[in-house]
Amino acid sequence: MAQIPPKPWPTGKVERPEPLVARVLAPNPSPYTFTGTQTYVVGTEGEVAVIDPGPDEPEHIEALLAAIGDSTVVAIMCTHTHRDHSPAAAPLAARTGAPIVGCAPLVINTDLPRSDEAFDTTYAPDRVLEDGEAMTGRGWTLRAVHTPGHTSNHLCFSLEESGALFTGDHVMGWSTSVVVPPDGDMGDYMASLDKLYQRAGEDGDRVYYSAHGAPIEKPRQLVRGMIGHRRQRENQILRLLGEEPRQLPEFIPLMYKGLDPRLDGAAQMSVKAHLIDLERRGLVSQSEETWQTI
Repeated sequence: MAQIPPKPWPTGKVERPEPLVARVLAPNPSPYTFTGTQTYVVGTEGEVAVIDPGPDEPEHIEALLAAIGDSTVVAIMCTHTHRDHSPAAAPLAARTGAPIVGCAPLVINTDLPRSDEAFDTTYAPDRVLEDGEAMTGRGWTLRAVHTPGHTSNHLCFSLEESGALFTGDHVMGWSTSVVVPPDGDMGDYMASLDKLYQRAGEDGDRVYYSAHGAPIEKPRQLVRGMIGHRRQRENQILRLLGEEPRQLPEFIPLMYKGLDPRLDGAAQMSVKAHLIDLERRGLVSQSEETWQTI
């Protein structure tokens, strides 16, 4: 996990990492969002798409409108529906007349309390993109890449003209992604990482633009490291359970040295996601609140 850089941050300012891509940072920094959510405006010839419009903050929406300028917004595109990514879609659509396009609405099939707390339950897309479907504008093509795991409805968007991939929260430029059950699924997350690894390389995705953190200039190397990191966590869990059965909170001080206390809940959910995946694969089992190897 990267250290949050000192202020000032470029909140509300238009930055242009490459000719077809502008970036605007939302004013929502936190231990989970780094310096804030990065919204991307793609296109330069009068027709643009907005990727991950961010939180419904009036100052952020005004900053996006300034970045859009006189261009026509062809689509407002959401990678997933966490509350720091999609709530600004509706007010931005009202201001621009653009359709909301991208990931599907989230449906969590559980009665667990607060299981959808982090999600934007008002999200209502005009069009849901399937894997491989595209949105086009003058001079650009954005193609959906289905990457479930961080959330079940997560998409990335490939900018075919430049080799950039907008990775939302699946791959971030400052930290590994949190996988929170019941919607987050570690098995799906690992499969999606492998999918991105296969895409990257000489003729594949050249750079990743994530919703949080710096551009990722060596995507294949980073994704390989992320896969290795998750395998190490999995092996840690199996080793600790090999010593004795354990309950979920017991893993955290053993696995996450010096963890920010504000991230304890996220760490527990990540371990739980690994345990559920290991259980599904027949390597561990649960008895009430206690986990053990089989």
